[in-house]
Amino acid sequence: MKHIPNILSTLRILMAVGFAIFFFNHMYVESLVIYVIAFITDLLDGYLARKYNWISDVGKVLDPLADKLMLICALVCFCLNAWVPWAMAAVVVLKELLMIIGGAWLYKKKVVVYADFFGKFATGMFNVAIVLTFLKNALNWEWLGISNLVVLSIAIICAIIALVHYAKANGLLPSKKS
Repeated sequence: MKHIPNILSTLRILMAVGFAIFFFNHMYVESLVIYVIAFITDLLDGYLARKYNWISDVGKVLDPLADKLMLICALVCFCLNAWVPWAMAAVVVLKELLMIIGGAWLYKKKVVVYADFFGKFATGMFNVAIVLTFLKNALNWEWLGISNLVVLSIAIICAIIALVHYAKANGLLPSKKS
């Protein structure tokens, strides 16, 4: 049972591939369903890992990797369809690469970085932005007139704040001395 969170994370990695396959076959509703299922399994694997103490070193790597792959996959697909500007996706990809590099470096030092408020908020905003992007572009419907690009911009800003916070908190950037 303790491997369930890791199995869910592995499934999310595979779901990123399924997402792209459906997306490029213009099966947008199916892609959206995969994205939503991936999000739900992300919540479930985190809940199970914490509740039952099924946290593992493999899970500490797989879970954020699965999240990053799904987000980058969705944004690249959107860019290829001209639904989202490439510049926005490039900022996210660069930020995620920095997180992976920093996370690997800290992992070698036996330091595990956990999500803070800004990281969790950014993740939530990214998920909302992805859904809004589908609604606007695949279904030609804007929910309450909310712009997917505004929500994506907020997510990117929060993600950058989280990156800086993580870097400072873990000694990767100099911090102010009192």
